[in-house]
Amino acid sequence: MENVRATTRPALWLIASIILVALNLRPSMAAVGPLLSAIRGDIPLSFSTASLLTMLPVMAMGLAMFLGMRVAQRFGEHRTIVLSLVIIGVATVSRLYLDSTLELILSAVLAGVGIALIQAVMPALIKSRFSDNVSLFMGLYVTSIMGGAAIAASFSPFVLAQTGSWRMGLAIWALLALLALGFWFAQRSAIPQLPAAPQGRQESFVGNSRAWLLAIFFGLGTASYTCVLAWLAPYYVEKGWSEQNAGLLLGFLTAMEVISGLVTPAIANRSQDKRLVLAVLLALIMAGFCGLILSPERFSLLWPCLLGLGIGGLFPMSLIVSLDHLDNPRRAGGLTAFVQGIGYLIAGLSPLIAGMIRDQLGSFEWAWWSLTAVMAVMIVMVLRFNPKRYAQHIQ
Repeated sequence: MENVRATTRPALWLIASIILVALNLRPSMAAVGPLLSAIRGDIPLSFSTASLLTMLPVMAMGLAMFLGMRVAQRFGEHRTIVLSLVIIGVATVSRLYLDSTLELILSAVLAGVGIALIQAVMPALIKSRFSDNVSLFMGLYVTSIMGGAAIAASFSPFVLAQTGSWRMGLAIWALLALLALGFWFAQRSAIPQLPAAPQGRQESFVGNSRAWLLAIFFGLGTASYTCVLAWLAPYYVEKGWSEQNAGLLLGFLTAMEVISGLVTPAIANRSQDKRLVLAVLLALIMAGFCGLILSPERFSLLWPCLLGLGIGGLFPMSLIVSLDHLDNPRRAGGLTAFVQGIGYLIAGLSPLIAGMIRDQLGSFEWAWWSLTAVMAVMIVMVLRFNPKRYAQHIQ
């Protein structure tokens, strides 16, 4: 696929379409946490069961990620994303009619499948269309994902307050899918097939140790995101905050993610070596979790700020480091699909584990401590990402 200048009109329309598509990749999960108290008042849910609303879609994203590139090769990138937006929209609007825990979980899983198909395709498409500025446009794409989470987390409680219905607070985000579908469908002539991988190259990365290291790194980092997304708002509701204020706090955190998602890749783009940036981001996350544990009420905006800045930069940087390992967009896309597939299976467990900790110990604080330790392990893993040795690990 031919690289395009970001200032041309077709490129600007494509960028706008990518942003709108990305905005749809988190509201189905991000809206749940701030509304959890209202949902539990209507549908009996333990914290462990409620964690499935975040865990299962993330796990579905992991499993479906392995199919994403194959689906795209069969139907084309454009049609795959159209299909995915339809799936997300149907799953989201169906929540208007849900009456049981099982139905709510099934809607979450269906949305996860649609999300996975998009996330499997989009990095390869961006690397091919904007190869001169991959870090910048990956940052824009991932930032838009987190922006969708910020919007949903902040405004879902207000939809609940205005309508008196948590179902409407969950289902209203189908409008985003409809808007994105209109913009993306208009791009059908601007998105040809991605170039094929070089002959003789294997599509599978299962036997590659570096691919597994990248996948585990991505999974552990995303575990902090999914856990915070699921439990930060309920954590503060338990401390006496209103649902609206707890939702706004989660929205503030995701707004910090948006800022970091834009700024961090732009800074990192100046150097091929991303290790220092990754270490700083992980240190910010550790500081944020320690603050949540030791002084959650005091400086209550500081800890979500640190978490948001760390998580918001870590997500795109994990994918950018994966993309940096390979030049061919199709193979790089295959690698990021593998990384995300395994990574989301790992990350999907964190909300469940945290919910079980809350049910057993009566507090989320041990979950925050566990994630702090995980971030320390990841700092050690960062030392392995020397760009001068990428070619030795994946050829």
